[in-house]
Amino acid sequence: MSKDAKNVPALRFKGYSDAWEKRKLGELANIRRGASPRPIKNKKWFSQTSQVGWIRISDVTEQNGRIHQVEQHLSDAGQKKTLVLKSKHLLLSIAATVGKPVQNYIQVGVHDGFIVFMDPKFDLDFMFYFLEKYRPNWARFGQPGSQININSELVRDLVVSIPTVHEQVAVAQFIITLDNLIAATQHKIDALEQAKKALLQRLFDQSWRFKGYSDPWEKRKLGDVVERVTRKNRDLVSTRPLTISAQDVLVDQRNFFSKTVASKNISNYFLLKAGDFAYNKSYSVGYPWGAVKRLDKYPSGVLSTLYIVFKPKKINSQFLVTYFEGTTWYVSVSKVASEGARNHGLLNISASDFFDQQLFFPTKKTEQESIGLTIKVLDDLIAATQSRLSSLELLKKALLQDLFI
Repeated sequence: MSKDAKNVPALRFKGYSDAWEKRKLGELANIRRGASPRPIKNKKWFSQTSQVGWIRISDVTEQNGRIHQVEQHLSDAGQKKTLVLKSKHLLLSIAATVGKPVQNYIQVGVHDGFIVFMDPKFDLDFMFYFLEKYRPNWARFGQPGSQININSELVRDLVVSIPTVHEQVAVAQFIITLDNLIAATQHKIDALEQAKKALLQRLFDQSWRFKGYSDPWEKRKLGDVVERVTRKNRDLVSTRPLTISAQDVLVDQRNFFSKTVASKNISNYFLLKAGDFAYNKSYSVGYPWGAVKRLDKYPSGVLSTLYIVFKPKKINSQFLVTYFEGTTWYVSVSKVASEGARNHGLLNISASDFFDQQLFFPTKKTEQESIGLTIKVLDDLIAATQSRLSSLELLKKALLQDLFI
């Protein structure tokens, strides 16, 4: 196809000015679909001693499109029933994770839920990022409410704009550098989360204590050191509907859901003030017994009466935040909320049972404060690193728009 003088990206590297060329993907690569042995679960197709893997949709999801290892491996018989790749290749998912580009770096057989770009006349990394940017556009090939349906012909006929191979490499390497920075930042967050988890464990089993503290910890009912809050929003003091996000504490529903899911009449909701705590009895991944969070973001807000609300009375507030970040309290709560008592995602825990749980804590307020502030330092560092990660991801999204056509 011909070159267009106006066919240039919004952002270019110095030294490049030529228009990009429009070509069909089918002209730039031999596009082939994978093939799956039938029946797929027949064990003769698989062998854990084989050096040839079997790439599945789940591998793409777990490794974010960069395949360096797989769980299943194909037997000699299985390899004869599919397309086997023995070097780095670019693939495109056409099932489940529809339209997601995949870079494979190992020997694998290819599931029929993928298209493979064989004998490419483009830089693999450049096209990987182009397809990543293009992915939302595949949605037009699906009916409203139905799954997107793309096939080899649609991919072959897709018109793309590409520069010289030299510029392709320059663009791809720039994004790769940013991707590496994003990965390193995520790794730092994961490491900090693990450090926090380990520190919480050591602080609450008392295998690690601050210098100068040796007194035994005290065991009391939660209700002895906190006060239940039942104030209602009768006078509509607040119109901010709250929800508990396990990761983002107590937040405005309008920000979290992009809409309000509260009742139209919120005068009978609990009225929370800054510093109040709320227990969400809904369980989720990582929070098997629900989540307890403190209202820190706003001066006030309202919550459904399905929540249990309280405030510190005879215990340091930041220590209490730290206590509910750990897992020590699971022991008491689990005794009154077994698996069989769960209903529609809610744990069957009464307020009286919740406040009867045993709390194990240091008697000196200064030790409580030290524990709370130590974890808060880690939390602040995690939050700052997460903010940096979000900024990097937004930067990448903007660059993909401006560096490609």
